[in-house]
Amino acid sequence: MEGPELDRLLETAVRLFAELGYDGTSLQLVADAAGVDAATLREFVGDGKGELYRKVMRYAAEAEERALAPALAALTVDLPGYLRVTDAYLDFYTERTDILALWMHRWMGDAADVPGLEQYYTTPAALEFAAAVRPVVPPDLDPDHVIWTVVWCVFGFLEGGLVYSDGSIGPERLRGQGLRPRDPESVERFRAHLHRLVERMLMPLP
Repeated sequence: MEGPELDRLLETAVRLFAELGYDGTSLQLVADAAGVDAATLREFVGDGKGELYRKVMRYAAEAEERALAPALAALTVDLPGYLRVTDAYLDFYTERTDILALWMHRWMGDAADVPGLEQYYTTPAALEFAAAVRPVVPPDLDPDHVIWTVVWCVFGFLEGGLVYSDGSIGPERLRGQGLRPRDPESVERFRAHLHRLVERMLMPLP
C-alpha cells in the first residue's frame, strides 16, 4: 500500500483515533471509513491495531516536522527567530486539530498499551530545540520549561478555550469545537498574547 491510498488510509485513521480514541477505534472501522479491504488493512498493519497506531503517530509527527521545518531551518538565536517557530507551531495545530486531539488523547493515557512513542517523536525535537534556544533564555529560567510553556498554552487554548471578560468573543466560539476549525479572531488575539508571553520569558534580566 502506497501513494494516495496510503495517505487516505492514514488520514482516516488519524481522524478516527482523534475522534474516538484508541480503544474506541477498530481496524474494521478504519477499513470501512477509508474504503479499504479489511484483509488488505490487516496485511498492512501486521501486528494489529497497535501497529496502525504507531504508523499514525509517525505520520502525525512527520506532518508537524514538515510544517515547522522552514522556521527551524531559518532559526536565528534571537527573539524573532523563536517567535517564527512559535507561530509555525500555533499555525500547524490550529489547522490540524485532528493531530492536536490525537496528542490530547495520549496525554490523558489513551493507548497505554502502545508505550514509548514519545522517545521517538517528542523527546528528540524538544532536546534539539532546547539546545538552540538556551543561549537566549535568561539564566534564572529553565529552557525546557520555556519551550513547554508554549506547548501547554497552545494545546490549552485550542482545546479548552477561555472566557473573555470583556464579552467580545463568546465562549461558544471557543469551547467544544472538536475537530472543527478554530475561530480566527480568537486565534489572532491569542497569538498576540503568546508573543508577549515569549518576549517576557526571554527578556534579559535587568
